Amino acid sequence: MRKLYITLCLTLLSTFCFCQAITVSPSFPAANGAVTLTFDVSQAKDSRKSGLLNQSGGLYVWAWGGPDVKTRNVEYSPAGQSSFDQPFAPGLLKKVSDNVWTITITPDQYYNIPAGKKITWIGVLVKNATGSAQTEDFLIDLYEPADLFVRFQTPADDNFFIEANKELAVKASASTKADLRIALDGNVIATATDTALTAKINTGNTSGQKHMVEVIATENGKTATDQFTFTVSPEPKVATLPAGLKNGINYTSATSATLVLFAPEKKFVYVLGEFNNWENQPSFLMNRTPDGQTYWLEIKNLVTQKEYPFQYLVDGVIPVGDPFSEMILDRNDDKFIPAASYPDLIPFPGKAQGDIVSVLQTGQIPYQWKAGNFKRPLAKDLVIYELLVRDFTAARSYQMLSDTIAYLKRLGINAIELMPVMEFTGNDSWGYNPIYYTAPDKAYGNPASLKAFIDKCHENGIAVLLDMVLNQADYEFPYVKMYWDGTQPAKNNPMFNQQATHPFSVFFDFNHESPATKSYVDRVTKFWLEEYHFDGYRFDLSKGFTQVNSGNNVAAWGAYDASRVAIWKRIYDQVRSADSTAYVILEHFADDFEEAELTGYGMLVWDNQNGAFRESIKNGKGNFNRLSWKSHTGFQKPATIGYMESHDEERLVYDALTNGSIGNGYTVKSLPSALERVKAAAALFLLTPGAKMIWQFGELGYDVSINENGRTGAKPVKWDYYKDPERLKLYKVFAELIHLKSSLAAASGDTFELESENTVKKLSLTNSVMQLRVVANMDVNDQNILLPEGQWFDYFSGQEITVSPSDPPLNFKPAEFHVLTSMKLSDPEKDLVPWKIQLITAIEPIHSGTTVLSPVPTDSFLKLRLENPYQGEVMVSVLNIAGREYKMHHFLKHGSVLEATIDVEDLRAGLYLLRIQQGAEVMVRRWVKK
Repeated sequence: MRKLYITLCLTLLSTFCFCQAITVSPSFPAANGAVTLTFDVSQAKDSRKSGLLNQSGGLYVWAWGGPDVKTRNVEYSPAGQSSFDQPFAPGLLKKVSDNVWTITITPDQYYNIPAGKKITWIGVLVKNATGSAQTEDFLIDLYEPADLFVRFQTPADDNFFIEANKELAVKASASTKADLRIALDGNVIATATDTALTAKINTGNTSGQKHMVEVIATENGKTATDQFTFTVSPEPKVATLPAGLKNGINYTSATSATLVLFAPEKKFVYVLGEFNNWENQPSFLMNRTPDGQTYWLEIKNLVTQKEYPFQYLVDGVIPVGDPFSEMILDRNDDKFIPAASYPDLIPFPGKAQGDIVSVLQTGQIPYQWKAGNFKRPLAKDLVIYELLVRDFTAARSYQMLSDTIAYLKRLGINAIELMPVMEFTGNDSWGYNPIYYTAPDKAYGNPASLKAFIDKCHENGIAVLLDMVLNQADYEFPYVKMYWDGTQPAKNNPMFNQQATHPFSVFFDFNHESPATKSYVDRVTKFWLEEYHFDGYRFDLSKGFTQVNSGNNVAAWGAYDASRVAIWKRIYDQVRSADSTAYVILEHFADDFEEAELTGYGMLVWDNQNGAFRESIKNGKGNFNRLSWKSHTGFQKPATIGYMESHDEERLVYDALTNGSIGNGYTVKSLPSALERVKAAAALFLLTPGAKMIWQFGELGYDVSINENGRTGAKPVKWDYYKDPERLKLYKVFAELIHLKSSLAAASGDTFELESENTVKKLSLTNSVMQLRVVANMDVNDQNILLPEGQWFDYFSGQEITVSPSDPPLNFKPAEFHVLTSMKLSDPEKDLVPWKIQLITAIEPIHSGTTVLSPVPTDSFLKLRLENPYQGEVMVSVLNIAGREYKMHHFLKHGSVLEATIDVEDLRAGLYLLRIQQGAEVMVRRWVKK
């Protein structure tokens, strides 16, 4: 076997490139001896190396290994090395010079090989601390010191392609002086008795011909060999794609499959897999269609229901999986997936190239769906629960997620939105770095467990939405990797822009005006609706679906974009052609006129009210009037999905506890206060008509920051909250409000008004069934609030009250809120909130005497006459009907009569209050400004 096997090279070699990216000393390293690895990252072939160049520090070795050089199955890794996106201190490299780094290890110690076991090869690559930059893989064989060994120093690869009629230089070295022979296809072409031997080979002119070069060393009865193969670049057969086949894996019988790969401008493609021992055999060279756009090949003699890993080798140097794979294997990540999450997961094949392979399987047994009569909620009535499988269940699995459905059903939600579950880079991620769009990520379980979860949701009346990431893809997505130019997609990439056309792009930006992208998007969106019975999509960064280049100008990006509207109408039409009632939800945040056009067409848009609700909970000042869809210019119907929290925003309770305000004897920075304030906010939030979304554990007052363990890092799974009586009350308040919202949804003719610009916040709603009012004091001090006139039922206390025009305002404590309904509803559990209305039937006179306001109504001045025995300071305040103070005056009353004039000319026309305080006693009078 070879000392060094380079698994990835991203440029097709016209003449063989001498590899200088790694030097190993000694030349024949042993498992129990010191091995010095020296890397010149500037010579690495992987284009992701750009982030490693010209660094002063912070580069690491990522390592793996195994006991069998033939299978290359990975069984060992250094103790403590677990997260590719984290630094691993024992692997820290020492800088030698610009771009040259070194480390010395003793393999059996570095890998902590157990007694009785052995390691015969190691794999290494260089990466930065976050894993965002790396080299290709380097595989190094280990040797027994007393034995005879021989290897090829040049070329460095052991299987490669080369153009016809080229001269190939060959050099072999032995561990000691020996009789050396180099043979080409069994014919000796050079000999020597020495420690090294060189030769030159003409590659010939036979297209597709594969040659084997071998070196044999003999010394004192011992023999050692090494070999490599090269193939003269082939010319594919031109053949029309058989009718009925589509891009991807086509199962043509129980024992055959036809693979189809769209790969314009590529010269040739081989299929490698277990069925051909991962070798580029002539019979596995794919046919090319007459237009040169597509490659295809039928694979026969497959065993029914057997899982076959395979990959495409594009132009001889780019290994990729099938872009439409429904299952992939990952060399680096699969070993960390618990067997309980994914039972019987087949191992990554050691002979495969690169880090990703696809899996095909004929004769798959279809999942038997149970929930055949599920009826989706109306879009305007959606109450969505957004969750990340990783951070919602301790096992991070679909199976355990299914066990939470009863909890969510009790909460009352009618839809679950799963953050991205298609295969993404690594096992520990939010999922917005997708690499294979039709393969569920194995970190959460197998396909059957995902289908079972969705099925169970439908049986319980809950829709399931998929967070779809078609604005960007990560490097391992085949159409990024196949068309790559150094640090960005190549100019001839059929799907991707070289540079994103908009701000906030993290990975590589799709060109949604490209025919290839359109075709791929349509296949992907249809797939999840049909194969997994998802009920629709939330499209990530939908505003980025544009070719209008706004650079880094966020305002320009958000302006009305007719081309973007056309793109989204096309996608919407395609989704609805696959499923006529599927939800299409956009994370858009663009100009109101653009969103109005899209929602008028049938789409829904996210409505981020996190900042306003956080401010309201912290200090009462947040204005969330745009929670009302009527506040969105041009909207003709409820099509916004409002939320107080999402995966992407700071958590309400954490912000309250950290940054909350302090009032007169009251602080927001205590958990009891924060939870009560969330209850009040939830009443206003959930009962405002329109679709709503809750972020996981928000109903229990999750108080861990979004930035804990890094913004996208794993967060504590807090099911213990459910055992906390006060947090459980918050959950039950959410459940009651959602139940009430659902009851209101059955009514028609909603008219409503939301007033949140002041610290006293109100919602009024009238429909064909009843009237509803929400009044909440979000201030950090007491507020006097006038209740609406009429007969009401206080929902949480169960009280029945009658409010007349002469009734005074009521004192509301901070966070106090009341949900008033015009008809009696079922009583919630007692004491979920601490608030009761202190009934006052009339205003008692402060002292004997009279109080006169004139003229009423008035347009400029209000005259006040007080006649009573009180003497001393009189405080007079002008308030609006919600209790907001506009003016305050201090008067000194010396005798039995006080006459005062108050300037009100600057006030708007409307109903106002005059609050008069004499000593400890207060009276309130209503008056009207013309």
